[in-house]
Amino acid sequence: MALLVLEALSKEAFAPFGEVIEIEGSDWFPINNGSTQRYHKLGMVEVLGEGGYPAISMARGAAFDFPLSINMLERHPLGSQSFIPCNGVPFIVVVAPSLPNGMPDERGLRAFHVRADQGVNYRSGCWHHPLISLGKEGDFIVVDRVGSGHNCDEVVLSTGYRIEAANPP
Repeated sequence: MALLVLEALSKEAFAPFGEVIEIEGSDWFPINNGSTQRYHKLGMVEVLGEGGYPAISMARGAAFDFPLSINMLERHPLGSQSFIPCNGVPFIVVVAPSLPNGMPDERGLRAFHVRADQGVNYRSGCWHHPLISLGKEGDFIVVDRVGSGHNCDEVVLSTGYRIEAANPP
């Protein structure tokens, strides 16, 4: 198994794959007569193809611990997909760019440690691993495309990868 190095999630590092959803370092403006700070458009919801529409769901991710094994990826060609933690659980995202033929480029595989106060929004077509909650079950708000049309492709990677971390970045 090849070792995949865990990186701290940042807006700049994740930009090729989507957006980081976080308050820290984001612009805001006051609403509700000044009693609330609105952090606006932290991610853009994409809905492509006929018969699709955006929906808000919740997902409960099983607990995982290090070392992690990664052997597959998925993508959603017809829409973006966001994961926003609700119960203070950090998580791991694994992403890869696409090759010209549309398959994932394993040479560009990256793993990010997502703090409990951050979320991610994968762009449509972004290759990513399914949800990995760290240490305990995690509850997440999911914003994505639902409706008709094929919107999930899965691939088995050519080799297995492992992620090890004594202390996440």
